[in-house]
Order: sequence, then C-alpha cells, then structure tokens
Amino acid sequence: MCVLNLGKARCSLKTKKMLAIQATPRKHGKVASMLDTAVQQGKSCGYDTVVIDLYEKNIQYCTGCMACRSQGRCVIQDDLPGIAALLQESDLIVLAAPTWFANVPAVLKALFDRIAGLTMEEGPTGIPHGRFKKEQKYMLITACTTPFPFNYLAGQSSGCIRAMREVLHTSGMTMAGKVVLSGTKNKKQIPEKVLNKIRKIVRKSL
Repeated sequence: MCVLNLGKARCSLKTKKMLAIQATPRKHGKVASMLDTAVQQGKSCGYDTVVIDLYEKNIQYCTGCMACRSQGRCVIQDDLPGIAALLQESDLIVLAAPTWFANVPAVLKALFDRIAGLTMEEGPTGIPHGRFKKEQKYMLITACTTPFPFNYLAGQSSGCIRAMREVLHTSGMTMAGKVVLSGTKNKKQIPEKVLNKIRKIVRKSL
C-alpha cells in the first residue's frame, strides 16, 4: 500500500494483484512459456504477481455434497482454501491450460468443480449468480496440436476456451482477452506475435 500526502488531500494507491494459474504438467512447454510471458509483463506493469502450479497442489475431487452452495466454501481439507483466497483477492487471473480432447486437463476440472460455491450462488429458481466483482478480470491461454482453422472448426481449442470461460464468466468477472496457439506440433518456438498479444492484454487490463 502506497499513501501519498498532498497537503490536506490524502490519496491511497493499492497495488494490483495478478494470479497466474498453470494447469499443464509440462513445466517448460509452450503453455508454461506463454504463461511466463504474461507473468513477466505483469511484473513490468507493477502487478503483485503470484504463480500457482496446479500439478504441485493437493486438490481432491468434488464429492457433490453441495455444502459449498450454502457455506460459500468447500468443506474438504486440502490446498483449495489457499487458492480460493488468491482467486478472491486478485485483480487479474491468468489461466493457462493445454487443450486435451477439446477440454481442460483433469486437474483444472477438479479445481473448477471444487470452487463452484466460491464463484457462484443460486437464486430461488436455481439460476446462478456470480460472487466475484466485474472489476476483476481474467485472461485465458491455451495451445493445441490441431492446426488453424481446424482447431476451431473441430471444436478443439474452442472447447477448452469455452470450458474455462464458463467458470470465470459465471463468477461475474470480466474477460480481458484470450490467446490460442494452434498447430504446436509443427512449431518449435512460439511466434512473437502470439507473445506480443499476451503482453498487450496484460497491459490493457490495468
């Protein structure tokens, strides 16, 4: 927290927080590299940045007990409470996951299932309402081996993006942008234009 005292005026400037979630087992793969680009840009922009590798966390499967709907939190004791706290206090969430069978990896789906009560509440008719603020933003990153435009036409990367967006959009947050790297099988390096797009989205999220 930075406080500026300008005569009688008192101005409080809060450092914005960025949460980067890595949902890929390949720590040095393309998805991880794309996420790292977002993290480095975030730090350059002044974000207080935290990186979470879901493959290093203990996230149990949802049991469907529905207690989270009334309590706003999951009753299972593992690493979820710490992640949930970071989600709630972050101004920008960057979620990076590879496209597997037109969807997200199991570890990310497990997280999604477990944070249902945190991200939304149900009204009397069963229609969900987000618990997060619209001022909170999120950015989605994915990569797949299917080349463009078949990654969209066959619903591969678009399926993964849709799965990620559904959860964060329902929470009430605002999308800052998305980045898709297709045809990774024939790409030894990530094109600079893709990395520049990531940097631009992070800069504009401030």
